[in-house]
Amino acid sequence: MSRDPLVFIPPMLSDARVFAHQMQDLSRDHAVMIAPPTCGERMEEIASQILSWTPSKFALVGMGLGGMVAMELLRRAPERIARVALISTSPQADTPENAAAREPHMIAAKAGRWEDVLQHEINSTWMAPGTDKVELVRLLTDMGHVIGRDVYLKQARAMQRRKDQQATLSKTQAPTAVICGRHDGQYHLKRHEFLAELIPDAKLEIIEGAGYLPTLEAPEATTDALRRWLKLPLMLRQ
Repeated sequence: MSRDPLVFIPPMLSDARVFAHQMQDLSRDHAVMIAPPTCGERMEEIASQILSWTPSKFALVGMGLGGMVAMELLRRAPERIARVALISTSPQADTPENAAAREPHMIAAKAGRWEDVLQHEINSTWMAPGTDKVELVRLLTDMGHVIGRDVYLKQARAMQRRKDQQATLSKTQAPTAVICGRHDGQYHLKRHEFLAELIPDAKLEIIEGAGYLPTLEAPEATTDALRRWLKLPLMLRQ
């Protein structure tokens, strides 16, 4: 099994609690750290900051927005990333329609309607049918309050401006896992199948009984998938 340090990048409006089970379990065998994607309005800025914090070589786990930052890190510094796990994410740029749809919520946040924005961003329909949605929404709302409006505005702008990373992924030589919930209502299973097909020898892990947040909806199964990923052999670099 790989013994590289593990760097976790959370999704939008989330902190280390979104990876609580994974970090606690994997810290028995690895140095682990959280890299909050909170310091820029572009994926490039966020990636630069994270590279300044991280070890010279590390294994990378990114979820949602964090997965998009992970792809930018792969583009920018592939030699430093020993392996990568992408959870509930997409390599594609925001469509013009999606980018435009973010604007009213950003305006609402600036105008003081922060609770309305949080309610919109925490979408329980993206979760699996059997999930304890009340408890999960409570946790996500608390994380959103901790992250706050100003960081939300930066993250939303970074989502709008993100680049298409399909070419980056097609060239990666890092052992890669693509992990998704069977019932993900945000980035559907077919999108993750497409994502896995982009990446040479990527392993697709489908988490049963989970939606957009498999780390919280099915924490043990997601941790098991990460442990399998950590056992994947290194690819020979050309």
